[in-house]
Amino acid sequence: MAPPAAAAAYRIPTVPPALIDDDLNEILARDIPWETYVTARLISERDAQLLRRYDKRPEELQSSLLDEAGPALAEACVSVLRNVTKEETAQYLLALLVQMLAVNPGRAKLFHQDPGANAADPYSVFLRLLQRPDWFTQDKASRILAQVLAARPDRGDGPSSSASDAAASDPADAAIAAFVEWLCNQLRRPTNPTKSVPCAVAALATLLREKRARTLFTRGGGVQLLSPLLRSCNSPANSQLLYEICLCLWQLSYYRPAVEAMAGSGVVKGLVDVVKVAQKEKVVRVGLLALRNLLDDEQLGLAADMVEAGLPKVVVQRGLQTWGDEDIPPVLESVGDALKRGVTTMSSFDKYKKEVMSGMLDWTPMHTSELFWRQNIDRFEEKDFQVLRVLLKLLEASREVRTLAVACNDLGRFIETHPHGRYVVSDLRGKELVMRLMSHPDAEVQKRALLCVQKIMLPKDKLDFLAAASG
Repeated sequence: MAPPAAAAAYRIPTVPPALIDDDLNEILARDIPWETYVTARLISERDAQLLRRYDKRPEELQSSLLDEAGPALAEACVSVLRNVTKEETAQYLLALLVQMLAVNPGRAKLFHQDPGANAADPYSVFLRLLQRPDWFTQDKASRILAQVLAARPDRGDGPSSSASDAAASDPADAAIAAFVEWLCNQLRRPTNPTKSVPCAVAALATLLREKRARTLFTRGGGVQLLSPLLRSCNSPANSQLLYEICLCLWQLSYYRPAVEAMAGSGVVKGLVDVVKVAQKEKVVRVGLLALRNLLDDEQLGLAADMVEAGLPKVVVQRGLQTWGDEDIPPVLESVGDALKRGVTTMSSFDKYKKEVMSGMLDWTPMHTSELFWRQNIDRFEEKDFQVLRVLLKLLEASREVRTLAVACNDLGRFIETHPHGRYVVSDLRGKELVMRLMSHPDAEVQKRALLCVQKIMLPKDKLDFLAAASG
């Protein structure tokens, strides 16, 4: 799949800069004794001078200084964060940087321009701050680090091989690996009950633009961590968080292993539910973009999952609305067309396999069609008779009478049609499983089990008559 940058047919969603909240304003009101730190030789006179020129100045003067000496000021902030351990000062510098990036996110590039010979590595400084005990420091360091990593000039898809993961020589690669691990841990075991998840998701929405981050996040089980959030956060009160979750999944939908993880983790139904009920247009748009990408992978057959989740009806209903976002109508049309293609191109055996894997069988035409069994009998051998083994597991474990009756029918059809069907079924203990069902309390299950046992016991030349009887 192409990276998200190639998806320019529609406007690429972006995460808005961090808002200046009340906590930030309270911390920015502090007075920091820069001279004391100079006297203690914790910061240089040059750094203190730059910070004094910027600190508590009108926005116009701050902007002018950033234009004049932005890289030096960024370096000064990082130097203070590296050398001064006092919590109040670290919080103040982080608040100052969050405010600076909120006004202009492009200023994250300042951390990569003309660093001095003794400049601190910003990645290691912010990563170390993630280990501080106070949540304000963790939260702001996370948001800044994500923006600084995303702004580096040599950013690309990056390495993703196991060798480079084991020993990343590039400081940015090592930082991404450590940062992704920290973010996954915040999603898995939040250190703050209300803020860990929004903080981690916001950082990931920025970080997952890179292939390396997508690779590491997927390997770390990140997709499975996002899936339940689609359900728990699907409400108007969580619109921004829900948008960022969908944005993460959209970016992950360009990475095949992540798509495979989504296929079995409830992401499809979660995205359909989001598109169905979301009130914010940006949430609907990015949810649709993620679903459209998932539809592009025809091998996984996710169109059927989307149909089952009610997406065709959602597309029709949403298509009747008037949208201020001009991207949404063409994406709705694109998803609708892809749904139709996906369902049409699914082979009958793919549909059959999907039904068997669901654990619930019904009397759809495939189960009684001789043509289906003749055309697809060889496919039952795939992956060491995987579908047949699941069918036998249903006979052993299912309590649903229709599923049991259909499974007995299908086992008999396999024995009739496959040249070695009787022996394959016997080797897999199918005979014992079916014989138990001959005494099942349901009459239809009894009948289908009896016919199946006869097909196992009788020679092939006598099965034509029984095949007609079972139809």
